[in-house]
Amino acid sequence: MTDPLLAHATDHGRMYARSTSEQFSVPSITTVIGQQPHGLDGWFGYMGANSLANDPLLPGIMGSPAKVRQAVSRAAKAAETYRDEAAQRGDRVHNYCEQVALRALGRPHLMKETREALAANGEEAFAARFDEWWELFRVEPIAPEVTVWNQSVGYAGTLDLVARINGRTCIIDYKTKGTARDGTVKPLDDKVVMQLVAGMKAEESLVDPVAGEWEPWQHGESPILLAVAVGETEVRPMRANPDVLKHHWWKFCALRRVWEMSADTGSAGKALLPLAPPSHAP
Repeated sequence: MTDPLLAHATDHGRMYARSTSEQFSVPSITTVIGQQPHGLDGWFGYMGANSLANDPLLPGIMGSPAKVRQAVSRAAKAAETYRDEAAQRGDRVHNYCEQVALRALGRPHLMKETREALAANGEEAFAARFDEWWELFRVEPIAPEVTVWNQSVGYAGTLDLVARINGRTCIIDYKTKGTARDGTVKPLDDKVVMQLVAGMKAEESLVDPVAGEWEPWQHGESPILLAVAVGETEVRPMRANPDVLKHHWWKFCALRRVWEMSADTGSAGKALLPLAPPSHAP
């Protein structure tokens, strides 16, 4: 996945600038969506307990408090390690998907290198299933990794792909997913609809990041919004229900306001101040 030139990591999440010579000014689509609570406490607890239970060193360290503490420390980081590994896998899969589109457009690509990177990590099945889906749906790419901007609400983001399928313009977001116990790809989270509708509601798309040149967004008029779950056993495209798009858009706009208030609150100063005991006159 191409790292957008205009995206910057900040204390307030990922943010975008209008050009490479300007300061960042608006949050990314995913940063805005990230204001929604995740409720992953149970998952973090399970990952830690499961890691400790399966630690191959556990039987031999029970008599050593120091080694037990080390094992507990490793278990505590299990969820973070899993998350980071999943993110790296997602980047490799996204990179490959992008190269498929670039090749179809006759542009320079790194198909061989990205496929080899997947194979080196035992992940080539993701590429094979993606290739099958691409051919089955006869995807005609228009613009991969296109950066968009909405000035009215105040956000920006980079869309995985704009393409034509069966004569209809589609805005597509890829999600790399694991395999469920029944062998199917794991289901997508509904919040991907917010991501897709925010892309649809863009007002401009990037032409030149160095010059800061933008043009009116050309693909916002009733596109099909597709979330594509890319797995090792299958690729499952899911269409965002047109009847619910307005609700997900309103929710996104509300989360954008939450992000702004959080940023303002964080920069306003310390929330709690120490208090000395009252002085007593002699």
